[in-house]
Amino acid sequence: ETLEGKGGTAVGSTVAMSVAAIVLASLLAALASLTAARNLACPEPFLPSARAPGWLRVWLWRGVIGMTRLFLIFLRAVPEYVWAFLLLNLMGVGPWPAVAALALHNAGILGKLYAEVTENMEPATPRALRGLGATRLQIAVSAVFPINLGRYLLYFFYRWETCVREASVLGLLGFISLGWYIQQARAAVRYDEMVLFVLLGVVIILCGDLLSTLARLAVRRSG
Repeated sequence: ETLEGKGGTAVGSTVAMSVAAIVLASLLAALASLTAARNLACPEPFLPSARAPGWLRVWLWRGVIGMTRLFLIFLRAVPEYVWAFLLLNLMGVGPWPAVAALALHNAGILGKLYAEVTENMEPATPRALRGLGATRLQIAVSAVFPINLGRYLLYFFYRWETCVREASVLGLLGFISLGWYIQQARAAVRYDEMVLFVLLGVVIILCGDLLSTLARLAVRRSG
């Protein structure tokens, strides 16, 4: 295999694993944030009702918030490497154990961040929708997610950069990625190849940073 072929395979596999992982993580985090944000996961989201809700409803929603936040803590408390070891035994050799490991860990982090963004957002728009009779899901789809999209993207791309780095490191466990090729080059004492693969990782991060800037700029202009 030529050096160009190795470089293309290393970059392609690393990018594919990291993108799949961060998309899955973001979807899970977005769903979890619906029941982790205190101003959304409550009897009357964003707009207090004229009549105080019953204590049972209040404590049920508090339980939902607590369980969701504990679940997110559990996901991010287990390192990617531990998830990868566990899933490798369950799912066998292949890229999906690494993708799932990265997705689970980052879902815990993104879920917490998305929930905090929701809790600190300007409440005027969701409050108005609630006053018009919108449901909790309608408020999330029509106001919460669109208004906070810029900050969601900021965290999304930041964690994607982490996924790129971690996908490279997981290559040391045998997953095909930049890390796997770096290990092979080191074992063969080909330090020029090692440097090349390290630089390719830097290029991926630079491209991701540029894409993040352009995406958030487009969101700001559209808003």
